[in-house]
Amino acid sequence: MAVQPEGTPCWADAMFVDVEGAKSFYGDVLCWTFGESASEFGDYTQAFADGRAAAAVVPPMPGADDTSAWCLYFASPDAAATAVKVRDNGGEVLMEPMRIGDFGTMALARDPGSAVFGIWQAGRHEGFETEMGAPGGYCWSEVFTRDPQRVDAFYPAVFPYTVRKFDDESMDFTMFDVAGRTVLGRMAMGEEFPPEVPSYVNVYFAVPDCDAAVAKATACGGELRYGPVDSPFGRFAAISDPQGAAFAVIDLGTTVGRMPATSPAD
Repeated sequence: MAVQPEGTPCWADAMFVDVEGAKSFYGDVLCWTFGESASEFGDYTQAFADGRAAAAVVPPMPGADDTSAWCLYFASPDAAATAVKVRDNGGEVLMEPMRIGDFGTMALARDPGSAVFGIWQAGRHEGFETEMGAPGGYCWSEVFTRDPQRVDAFYPAVFPYTVRKFDDESMDFTMFDVAGRTVLGRMAMGEEFPPEVPSYVNVYFAVPDCDAAVAKATACGGELRYGPVDSPFGRFAAISDPQGAAFAVIDLGTTVGRMPATSPAD
């Protein structure tokens, strides 16, 4: 797959104390297989869906927070320049741009609403190899935040996004587009989220049958957080894996209802 336009989600990984447990869980739920761990890069291990790179798992670095969570990376032609934009617009750079061999350059950041995300300047590793909607592959993501106004201003200042919102004002949802394609959503966190749940980026992986994926996930020790529910975008559900990392599964082929009307944000 070619290098993605700036601001496009291009990769996802997660840290797990029990990497073998994570490999077993996602292998069962998403049918992932795994490559050899790269000891020179902290035992970073790529996951594959039907032979194509889909994501990665890695143990925590020494002294790092051992909380399990998925991290979504956005494509950047210049990670250092993107990091400057993060700081200039109210975000925080958690890890300065760091070259990872000849694979590329990464950085970690936090938006003004406290959601953590990654920045990836591609080298030999260009990101997801899976096709959109392919089983086990990445297909969508949403920033869940308690500070929607600041977040809505932040991301278009850092990446070349245009912004749209649902015309129905009862739904506080923002969409960020790159080159005419919607690449990211923003969802306001309401009272249904316990106060101890931090802002986060929810990563969706495609499955051929949402209900079957939920059944497999719960049988393997995961917890169903929401759904399954039908939508015009597909049938989806939110899940926490056995180590607490949140993600979602969606069957893009099962759609119900009309797509909501949207307009450019003011």
